[in-house]
Amino acid sequence: MRHLKAHRKLGRTTEHRISLLRNLATSLINSREERIVTTLPKAKELRPFVERAITLSRHAASLDDDANGARGLHLRRLAASYFHAGNSRKASAGRRGQARAPRTAGVAALKRLFDELGERFKDRPGGYTRIIKTGRRQGDGAELAIIELVENPREQQAQEAARKRTKGTGSKKKSSQIKAAAGKKEEAEDAE
Repeated sequence: MRHLKAHRKLGRTTEHRISLLRNLATSLINSREERIVTTLPKAKELRPFVERAITLSRHAASLDDDANGARGLHLRRLAASYFHAGNSRKASAGRRGQARAPRTAGVAALKRLFDELGERFKDRPGGYTRIIKTGRRQGDGAELAIIELVENPREQQAQEAARKRTKGTGSKKKSSQIKAAAGKKEEAEDAE
């Protein structure tokens, strides 16, 4: 029986697997194109992992800031567990007068998650990611996939471009139909 064996092990120990998922989640959130290329099993394991973090940010975005400040902080701290902690040893890292260590990718991902993505997915009840199979890798034959966030800017630009194309061709058709109707009307008048 397979009780409590829901997830893929990905050939790693528990600690390594969790670290891998945190790194992949950080890469996906911080990615400029909002997409990453990985193997299909990793993408399938990453999807629910990231969607839980996005759901937390979505709940925080729907809260009122005045009444639920503590609740928002709690949601932010829960979501921080989905990314690696940043600069935990920065106090002992340098001398007085030295520049502070830069923020790590996990901290940047958490900031982007709550500032941008929480607002973007505020009205969406789930399904924040999409997996697209891309074929097999040349070296080892592993199945590759792209995992991306839905409603990304590149996708919205493509939709706007498609609307402009259809709008432009539609107006040409209408104007040509009007001209054709006017030509038929003139022919009918000439025939009389």
